[in-house]
Amino acid sequence: MMTMLGSPLAAAEATGSFSVALTPLPAAPGGTAQHRLEKRFSGDLAGTSEGVMMSAGDPGKGIAGYVAMEVVAATLAGRSGGFALQHNGTMDASGQKLSVVIVPGSGTGALAGITGSMVIRIENRQHFYTLSYDLHAAP
Repeated sequence: MMTMLGSPLAAAEATGSFSVALTPLPAAPGGTAQHRLEKRFSGDLAGTSEGVMMSAGDPGKGIAGYVAMEVVAATLAGRSGGFALQHNGTMDASGQKLSVVIVPGSGTGALAGITGSMVIRIENRQHFYTLSYDLHAAP
């Protein structure tokens, strides 16, 4: 709910789905795998993103990790702009752990000042997101 100009909105959630394309890049020093990320978001967050992912380990055996940085250009809550997402994920015998956060200070356009985090869920090879965010009212 919006209050006075410049005051924060109550924490909000955006949900929807996204498609992702990974394009292999040359391996980094030490053999770390690298990929170019391209995503298309639909739902409450509508737009695209581009980024780079690095991974290591053996995903085929269920033991691996990855980090990624992606820049989103989208419309959210009727406001157009962008922000960066930082990923940190691992998998091992105890399960999968993933942290995706909006990079502080990365918001641009009408999304300047955005903060928050994203949860990614995969069901039957389809990707879904829940973006929990705070966004100041437009000036």
